[in-house]
Amino acid sequence: MRAYTDFAKVYDTFMDDTPYEEWCAFLTGILKEFGIGKRPSKDLVLELGCGTGALTQLLAEAGFDMIGVDNSEEMLSIALEKKETAGRGDELLYLCQDMREFELYGTVKAVVSVCDSLNYLLEEEELLKTFRLVNNYLDPKGIFIFDFNTVYKYEQVIGETVIAENREECSFIWENFYHKEEQVNEYDLTIFVQEEAGLFRKFAETHYQRGYTLPQMKELLKRAGMTFIRALDAETKGEAHPKSERIYVVAMENGKETDYSTEADCNGMAADGK
Repeated sequence: MRAYTDFAKVYDTFMDDTPYEEWCAFLTGILKEFGIGKRPSKDLVLELGCGTGALTQLLAEAGFDMIGVDNSEEMLSIALEKKETAGRGDELLYLCQDMREFELYGTVKAVVSVCDSLNYLLEEEELLKTFRLVNNYLDPKGIFIFDFNTVYKYEQVIGETVIAENREECSFIWENFYHKEEQVNEYDLTIFVQEEAGLFRKFAETHYQRGYTLPQMKELLKRAGMTFIRALDAETKGEAHPKSERIYVVAMENGKETDYSTEADCNGMAADGK
């Protein structure tokens, strides 16, 4: 079962308390620390797992030329509607691609990925492949900023819990099941949406996310050819610690050891935009 299909229609409703503006300010501060976004001309930034484009659009408003990549056509459809409404056609490009296989026309100054998008990659090799592609498409000394949910969060905080929320026009039941051996958290979502004539339609989606540790991420970044810079606790923005539930990582491009344009799994450099 694919994730973010029917759920896409109500995603923004249930995420209306998400601090996108705070995330944008945080990311912009780090990017400017490394000279990205300080030039008169706009720097190009890629967001992996952009969803409905809420953060992508804010980063465009902050002065970056943005590319958003997501694997859900339904989520990107909403992002495109927002783009048209905002009139930001020249500053935003959306591509429906799998982050493990994404392709661009050229390099970018920075890549960002937040809201635990990378946790949807359930194998270390999938993360490694994504990190290598990020390194390949970054400008020399370009910056990669991402977050991830930790094993601690799934194992000690949300695993085996049930979360429910009732809104006037929609509601959901979110059941968590943590599979300790695989370090994978299963989300079973049951959603009720009010449609015409006041009737409610029920649909369900199952999502899987894997928890990772900071040492795992550091090792994968190293294998991908990138330099680890820092890790921050997402809640406090201080140093990451063993009980951090979500961690931000900042890494830097450090050379292209592999010519990905010759590898069968990358098939060239042109974006297909499908």
